[in-house]
Amino acid sequence: MATIYEKMTTPELTLALEKLDTQVELTRAKHLALDMARGKPSPDQVNISRPLLSILNEDSDLIDEGVDCSNYGCFEGIPSARRLAGAFLGVPAEQTIVLGSSSLNIMQSVLIHYWEKGVPGYTPWSKLDNVKFLCPVPGYDRHFGITEDLGIENIPVRMTPTGPDMDQVEELVANDDSIKGMFCVPKYSNPTGVTYSDETVRRLATMKAAPDFRIVWDNAYCMHDLNEHGDHLMNIHGVAATVGNEDRILEVASTSKITFPGAGIAFFGSSEANVKEVAKTLMVGLISANKLNQLAHARFFPTIEALHKHMMHHAEFLRPRFQLVQKKLSEGLGDTGCATWTDPNGGYFVSFDSQPGTAQRIVKLCADLGVKLTPAGATWPYGRDPHDTNIRIAPTYPSLEELGQALDVLVLATKTVCAIKALEDRE
Repeated sequence: MATIYEKMTTPELTLALEKLDTQVELTRAKHLALDMARGKPSPDQVNISRPLLSILNEDSDLIDEGVDCSNYGCFEGIPSARRLAGAFLGVPAEQTIVLGSSSLNIMQSVLIHYWEKGVPGYTPWSKLDNVKFLCPVPGYDRHFGITEDLGIENIPVRMTPTGPDMDQVEELVANDDSIKGMFCVPKYSNPTGVTYSDETVRRLATMKAAPDFRIVWDNAYCMHDLNEHGDHLMNIHGVAATVGNEDRILEVASTSKITFPGAGIAFFGSSEANVKEVAKTLMVGLISANKLNQLAHARFFPTIEALHKHMMHHAEFLRPRFQLVQKKLSEGLGDTGCATWTDPNGGYFVSFDSQPGTAQRIVKLCADLGVKLTPAGATWPYGRDPHDTNIRIAPTYPSLEELGQALDVLVLATKTVCAIKALEDRE
């Protein structure tokens, strides 16, 4: 679709660009310093978890169902925390491990385990000539970084409104045994906010693939609904088990955007065989995780319902921010043809697509005007967006006032770059 600038005559376009340049200079003179680069909870969101800090004190009972949380042992996590993890991940508690605060660290450790030792009964991935991973795009840059660091080739697959393009995924994995895994953020995907449909979940769980193929099921946002009734996500573990593929699914999550970033608890859930195998390796370097933190979290969230109630408090902060994104972008760009964007029901991001060949220039102009965004291309493996269109918007951290200012700059930068490109294309 042509932009409004492409439809203008050259004199009209020149005049429009002069007006935009004036707005750019006026904005530059404000000396803004705004950050919309990473998906961090706002200080107000973090503060709703402060009561957790008072749960344990010197007089507290530190025993959890016979486990002394003040001493070594219980590598797999204390019983109450494992029950919470099981309810969180949709697997039996005995098929979970509760570790430190970082689900990203769990993912890395598990993939290193397969890289060095292989899936039981199969060649270690490091001994193979080629190892590839599928990466839904736009996607999460830190996922891509784990496999890239190991020397695994990242293969982009298209995201659709119902999840990864399953025709593309099925064709790739059925015809290439060197594809050993896939990253998925199945609910409120980073950055599109897409939730996988039931059909997508079924096809991922049951499709033909190499026997040591693994899906990293990063359910980072499974609790992050903006409204009381959020998106539905099918439990992939049950579907995979019906066809004997229960070992395929490696699920992780954490409370990092629920309680305290970097100081929560993280979960791993999978088949009994996978949990046993992974634990055997992780136990070499870890006697036990921070059980006092696990105990505090388990008492803060004695039931999954208590966790859901807590998340509705988060939604009170998040909802107006996401509403402001839609309002500002619709008012500023809705009739220009310069961009499209997602309108998710939860999660932490909005995916913004500008005209081909403009994303990097838009991000640079925003930076020049005092607004820091995630680098253009970060949502693709190796930082290479082939069409240079995608920008990840992270609206959660700034105040509403700051967010509104940052979005105004994004709108202005998008219009300006599109107008410049329309003029350049005529030369």
